[in-house]
Amino acid sequence: MFRIGIGHDTHRLVEGRPLVLAGVTIPAERGGEGHSDADALSHAIADAILGALCEGDLGLHFPDQDPQWKDSESLQLLSRVVWLAGERGFHIVNVDATVMLETPKLRPHVIAMRENIAEVLGIEVGRVSVKAKTNEGLDAIGRGEAVAAQAIVLLQNTGPSEGRG
Repeated sequence: MFRIGIGHDTHRLVEGRPLVLAGVTIPAERGGEGHSDADALSHAIADAILGALCEGDLGLHFPDQDPQWKDSESLQLLSRVVWLAGERGFHIVNVDATVMLETPKLRPHVIAMRENIAEVLGIEVGRVSVKAKTNEGLDAIGRGEAVAAQAIVLLQNTGPSEGRG
């Protein structure tokens, strides 16, 4: 059996914070504001997996009111979600993700992002797609005020347990 999940995340860009996407620190004047490292790409992928599992969203599992998640690395949160998928009897088949950010250009960092994601998901890098898009100057992303990411994942059942969902 297969399940598909979709995830989305947006973070305001602020001075004094690093811009982190899939665990890669991107040279930039501003980074994501958030309780964790504000890695919108990792968050979107984690939400897609949780959605496919019918297990709620990232905020349910890692509430921003909980101090233990303050400044945590989002790849670690993603790793916990991958573990949960395994516990529910699923493994990740592939992921397709898009990052929306006006500047800086992400193309030089896409390979490193794909490698980090593949490692955490336990799949080959050839099953991880990361695309970067601008918003052509439109809305908060286009004005350089925010970064957003969307992801879709395909999970496959690997065992007798399909969890609660």
